Amino acid sequence: MPKVSIIIPCRNEEGTIRFLLEAIHRQTFPNQDMEVVIADGLSEDRTRDEIANFKKDYPKLQVHVIDNHTLTIPAAINTAIAAAKGEIILRLDAHSVPDQSYVAKSVENLEAKKGTVVGGVWKIKASEDTWIGHAIAAAAAHPLGVGDAKYRYTEIAESVDTVPFGAYYKTLIDQVGNFDESLLSNEDYEFNVRVRKAKGRIWLDPKITAIYFARPNLQALAKQYWRYGFWKVKTLRRFPDSLRWRQVVPPLFITSIIILGLLSIWWPLASWILLLEVVLYWVALFQVGMQLASENKRFTHIFGVPLAIATMHFFWGSAFLWSSIRKKD
Repeated sequence: MPKVSIIIPCRNEEGTIRFLLEAIHRQTFPNQDMEVVIADGLSEDRTRDEIANFKKDYPKLQVHVIDNHTLTIPAAINTAIAAAKGEIILRLDAHSVPDQSYVAKSVENLEAKKGTVVGGVWKIKASEDTWIGHAIAAAAAHPLGVGDAKYRYTEIAESVDTVPFGAYYKTLIDQVGNFDESLLSNEDYEFNVRVRKAKGRIWLDPKITAIYFARPNLQALAKQYWRYGFWKVKTLRRFPDSLRWRQVVPPLFITSIIILGLLSIWWPLASWILLLEVVLYWVALFQVGMQLASENKRFTHIFGVPLAIATMHFFWGSAFLWSSIRKKD
């Protein structure tokens, strides 16, 4: 039986860290063959108290806490990997709750050589029981919101461009290098690009599932997608051939609005084209909202889902454009 090191980047997660640790304890994979390495970014809340209480309640599961003085996610991942003793590295997020067979199925896929990096599907849940919280969760699991990011919704096992919370043999770090600490977001995608360039395979198995808690409100969602769009450009400058259509559509849409808006000052027809584009866009969003309202029996999805998807598109696209025109670092 291989030893598995579950690594968790963490900072100020008192509300969710206990749920994650309990889910790890419930895994079908033997507790004695797992260790948990939490790279904590000097949390200022009760995160460490929650971890300490869990360790007292469940002493058989090895849980180690190390300091991440850099306070960034890629630095946390690298610090945790360096401290890990297992043959297999499996990353989880402090906002996630893995299914009971998550570790076992990840190991099974690795041992069967299905992929160099193995991951599963997110089941997006609302982090707050509010109408907009549920709408954001629904939007974050719909293809119109996330394009072909298949780890959000697929039911087919296949090779993909990236997976969240990947599992891989620790020796892979020797082949492709550590996570890039100059990226404050998009670090997992960039890592998987290097794996693919080294002839590795990224494998997604929908039988590997985890609950992931979406952002609670539009402000938090906007910040998240601004960060995603901004740092995506940094990756594309290094690996332009890693571009996917889902990543370029939002900035192209924003660009078209800007250009048509400027042209409409001198060319009246541009105003009508712009109006048609915006109307069609919102019609498409409201159709999705009505579809999800019917499926989830939540009337407020009719309005909440379009707002959430538009927030994702506009902040991703705007950040992508802003990062593109900034001076290269």
